[in-house]
This record gives sequence, C-alpha cells and structure tokens, in this order.
Amino acid sequence: MDLIQTVLQIIPEMNYWLAEHPAVVHFRWSPTESWGSTWFFLIASISAYIAISTTLHVLLLLLRRQKPVPLGPIPALHSLAMALISATIFTGMLSSSVAEIRDTRWFWQRSKTPFQWLLCFPLGTRPSGRVFFWSYIFYLSRFLHIIKTFFTILRRRKFPFLQVFNHSILILMSFLWLEFSQSFQVLTILSMTLVFSLVYGYRFFTEIGFNEKSHFPFVMFCQIILLVTNLAWHIGVLVLHFWKGGCNGMGAWVFNTVLNSFVLMFFFHFYVKKSVNEKDFSSEVEANAITSDIRNKLDVKISEWYM
Repeated sequence: MDLIQTVLQIIPEMNYWLAEHPAVVHFRWSPTESWGSTWFFLIASISAYIAISTTLHVLLLLLRRQKPVPLGPIPALHSLAMALISATIFTGMLSSSVAEIRDTRWFWQRSKTPFQWLLCFPLGTRPSGRVFFWSYIFYLSRFLHIIKTFFTILRRRKFPFLQVFNHSILILMSFLWLEFSQSFQVLTILSMTLVFSLVYGYRFFTEIGFNEKSHFPFVMFCQIILLVTNLAWHIGVLVLHFWKGGCNGMGAWVFNTVLNSFVLMFFFHFYVKKSVNEKDFSSEVEANAITSDIRNKLDVKISEWYM
C-alpha cells in the first residue's frame, strides 16, 4: 500500500514537471529565446559535424593505427544517457500531448478527433507551447546523438558516410519541425524516442557484457518498425491535408518526405546488399552458428549507420 501511495503521489509531480511547468507551457521557438534556433546555427553545426568526422577519420589514416582506439566505458555511458533522455522525451511528449488536447480541443473538436490533431495541426499553428517544448528538447538531443559517429570512426577507422548523412538529416528535419510547425511531428517523435530508448537500452546492456549470445536482430527489427510507422504518419498527413482542409507546415512536409525517401532507399539498399552477402557466405560454411553471427553483424552495421 505504501508503494502504491508513493507512486500515486509521484505521478502528479512528474506530470507537473513534464507538462505543466511554466517553462514548458510558455515555451516559444524563436531566435531570441531558443538556443540553436537560427539557420546559421543549423548550417554551421552540421558543417562542423561533417568536418570533425572527416578530420578524425583522416588523422587515424595518417597515424596508420590498425587496432580500434580503446574507449572504455564511454560508449556504454553514452548509450545509457541516450536511452534515459529518449524515455524522458517520450514521457514528456505524451503527457504534453494529453494536456494540449485537453486545453485546445474546444478550438478544433468540430473538425478533428484528437488523433487527427496529432497528425494534422490546424493551419496557422505557432511553434509554442508544450509539444513544441519537447520537440525542441528532441532537436537538442540530436547533438548528443551524433557523438555515436565518433565512436564508430575510432573503433572501426572507416568513414561511416551513411551514418553521417542520416544524422545530418535528423538534425535538419527536427529543426524544420519547429521552424514550420510541421504536422505529424508529435507522433514521429513519440515513435522515434520509444524506439531509441529501447535500442540504446539494448546497446547499453550489450556494451557492459549482456546480450552477447543473443541471435535476434533486435536493432534491425526496431528500425523496420520505425520506418513503417513513419511511412504511415506521412500517408496519414497527406490524406488529412486534402480531406480536412489543410494541415500546417506542408511545405516542410514535402521536403521532409524527400529526405525520408533517401533514408528509406539507403536502408533497403543496405539491407538487401547485406542479406545477399549473408546468403552467399552462409552457403560456403556450416550453417547455424555462422548465420547467427552474420545476422548479429548485420544488426550492428544497421545500428551504426542509422542510430
């Protein structure tokens, strides 16, 4: 009973900090009030990310280091931090969405259901309030996310072009969501943070020595689910845009769709290529253990370039 009472007391307190705190409720995306909200910062930060990644790769080539650079517990701590941050953003966005629907439903309830509002913001929506606060936190978390690229370079010495490309796109897309109050970003952030919290939690346990014998391609499975849900959100926005008289931020949606198409194309190209290599290799050796090992390597490769 004491535990239940404690939980019941904690929930309202958590809800206050996640959805009712003045900093959350009165958030406003603007160059004067939000760090990193200018186009100059966006371009400079992505350029710096690419430049640092390239420089690090070139330095390792010049040093001719054959072995991976020992990183100790740093990758595990990074995975743990990303898992906790993603879980916090997911919880905050979920709580804020419920509160935002409760407070603004009077304005759009005749034309939309709550789920339709999550997919299709009304025309004229400004980037302010609860859900945009958590969208902003998600945007900032992308800069912690890209540290994974440096780990990949230090460990494998190869330049992870697809990973750099994808992480740059994620930074750009999360900026566009805020800049143009883009529809469907709430559902996309909920999907991505849920998957990221699971994947980085899985990666943390792998880094500290667990899951070494697991043969299930967990990261690849999560990635496929994420790609399918994102495709569903894109189609849903398009349907509601023509059915309900317009959704906010459709110009950014078109650009976002083009970028996501490139990501989808790269993913399936990578997946098919690795699957063919797996099939060719496994036909030359004794089966089960080797095939499982290849699947694990495929899982690692996909997680390296996408997450």
